[in-house]
Amino acid sequence: MLLWVFLLMILTLSSGSHCSPPSLPLRMPRYADAIFTNGYRKVLGQLSARKLLQDLMSRQQGERNQEQRAKVRAGRQAESMWADQKQMALESILVALPQKQRNSQG
Repeated sequence: MLLWVFLLMILTLSSGSHCSPPSLPLRMPRYADAIFTNGYRKVLGQLSARKLLQDLMSRQQGERNQEQRAKVRAGRQAESMWADQKQMALESILVALPQKQRNSQG
């Protein structure tokens, strides 16, 4: 009796291993490939759009920086001109003071 149970178990287990899984239709792999390809194209499109946006933003930032540098440069030049004018005015006053003192004494 034990031998029959053993043989029955072997037949049951071996018959289950010989069964192949149901084969998928040929369209299923193509469908999976299409899903992957569409997803991949979408990701690539998003990456290229992000890169384009970053390039545009960096260009704008560069232009802003250039404008700010130009404004700072113009401000420095104006300050330099004012400083030169002040210095020239002070020098002319200092030159004129001793002459006034000589004229008033003389």
